[in-house]
Amino acid sequence: MERTFVMIKPDAVRRNLIGKIITRFEEAQIPILAIKMMTLSKRLAEKHYAEHKGKKFYDNLIRFVTSGPVVSMVLEGENIISKIREMVGATDPAKAASGTIRGDLKENPVKSVTENMIHASDSLESAQRELELFFKELK
Repeated sequence: MERTFVMIKPDAVRRNLIGKIITRFEEAQIPILAIKMMTLSKRLAEKHYAEHKGKKFYDNLIRFVTSGPVVSMVLEGENIISKIREMVGATDPAKAASGTIRGDLKENPVKSVTENMIHASDSLESAQRELELFFKELK
């Protein structure tokens, strides 16, 4: 049984999409093991997105993700990482397929790739690292 990390980003929180996003997971019978709302410190955001440091979008990403509350979650299930990534859709909401979270809930027109509503771990290693950052208490 895998666990993964999912974060509803500040743009989706501001747009009151928390319930719609969580409903997608619940309707797919995906257990939510832990959930919390928080505002990321710059330090936590930098640790979370460390692999992007030095890229041209990094500073804007850190500014954005610390701009308001996020909802962090731990989800569990068989092949949960790939299942959630499929549900979330393409990183660029403009390219996200209909039926995915980003495809169905994107702003029209799409503001930016950075403001894409949701983060989901992309590998088992990333999930473990991100879960440790956000949910140390779940060991």
